[in-house]
Amino acid sequence: MNLLRSLILVLATLVMSVTAGPVAQALDYPIHTVRIVVGFGPGTSPDIVARLLDDRLFQAWGKPVIIENTVGANGNIAGERVARAEPDGHTLLLAAAPVIVINPSLYEKMPFDPVRELVPISQLCAYANILIVSNNVPAKNVQELVALARARPGALTYGSAGFGSTLHLAGELLKSMAKVDILHVPYRGAVFSQELVAGRLSMAFAPPTGALPLAREGKVRALAVTSLERYAGAPDLPTMAESGFPDFDVTVWFGLLAPARTPPAIVDKLHRETARILAIPDIRKRFGDLGIEPIGNSPAEFAAAIDDEIPKWAKLVREAGIKLHD
Repeated sequence: MNLLRSLILVLATLVMSVTAGPVAQALDYPIHTVRIVVGFGPGTSPDIVARLLDDRLFQAWGKPVIIENTVGANGNIAGERVARAEPDGHTLLLAAAPVIVINPSLYEKMPFDPVRELVPISQLCAYANILIVSNNVPAKNVQELVALARARPGALTYGSAGFGSTLHLAGELLKSMAKVDILHVPYRGAVFSQELVAGRLSMAFAPPTGALPLAREGKVRALAVTSLERYAGAPDLPTMAESGFPDFDVTVWFGLLAPARTPPAIVDKLHRETARILAIPDIRKRFGDLGIEPIGNSPAEFAAAIDDEIPKWAKLVREAGIKLHD
């Protein structure tokens, strides 16, 4: 009887130690400074989102949370930095969608594998782009724009923030679906908007924060939004799907990820904390002012979204023949 009791106590102790380990990790986390690595410069949309999070995380944890801007290679340098970090939750990646779902198809050689070497925590937020045209272009809607492109192959141009950006691939998606020839003109950053206003470009896809003020001032004309649902900030603007291109969806999201092998209890704690922050009314208002919709989904839902998007972009990149070396 004593031997049986001893065995039961040993087994109970083992079970408690196995289950208590992750719980203790979550309770203790974080134990020092947390770094959120952003692959884009200060003042960019991903950077702004990261800085909306860091102060609230500091308030919740009482531990410093700093933003580390690591720019280069369409976000790949930042992604590799986090993928190689200690998997203890103290180095996180705030990634824009292309880093995770487009770059693996776009680059001939990726420095890391976003699916295998990072673990999703939560999609934080998303926004749709706006199709805008120069006032020199006579089209008043998407159908007229496509008809003009078909009548003048190669004569129209569209600008973007660079090769491989979602603004570039939105143009390639339109070309593919409409079977038209429009010349891509890449720029560094948002300079293409100024070129559009000056009439040196025909059209572009642009974030709402840049596109809508120009349209409201009459400097460009907005034709459609790239999400499947209408944008609350411009409810009269039709979607690309409503304009004759079903399933046209170029929604840009930002997500929080950690190195693979980060303990599930820490991932869960990070998800719960970010979801709580994204539900705060003044945070939601700030996002709304930026034209961004908060999400805050679970790690499993985020992983499923990634799995859905990778083949979509791989197909488009392959058909467009786009490849980047580094």
